[in-house]
Amino acid sequence: MGRVCFVGIVTALMLQATRPAVAHHSFSAEYDERKPLKLTGTVSEMRWSNPHAWIYIDVRGEDGKVVKWAWETGGANALYRRGWRKEDLVPGTVLVIDGFQARNGAPTANATSITFKDGRQLFAGSSNRNAPGGANSK
Repeated sequence: MGRVCFVGIVTALMLQATRPAVAHHSFSAEYDERKPLKLTGTVSEMRWSNPHAWIYIDVRGEDGKVVKWAWETGGANALYRRGWRKEDLVPGTVLVIDGFQARNGAPTANATSITFKDGRQLFAGSSNRNAPGGANSK
């Protein structure tokens, strides 16, 4: 009986050790809360995934050139619970997105909310604890 128990424990530990490592980044490692950003653009793609979904929008700059911005949001499951629906974010949809720019200056940001042309607003599940709706907000 003791040997069977020992083999079971060793097997469980070995299986646990072979699981893939899952890491999660902190907001401040990638984004700068001192660089708030508000952009209007047209959805080119929406990737519904976990742990983060991504909205890609085309933004026309003052020089007339279009820049593709990538916006990180909360996970697909969390967005759905907040009222997000796939049919709301089809390519061609015009949005205003609020959030915080990437530290490295790339056209990447962490979204806090999106606003549709009709005025409807959805919280984006920002990982910034101090953002509206974040863990530290009242």
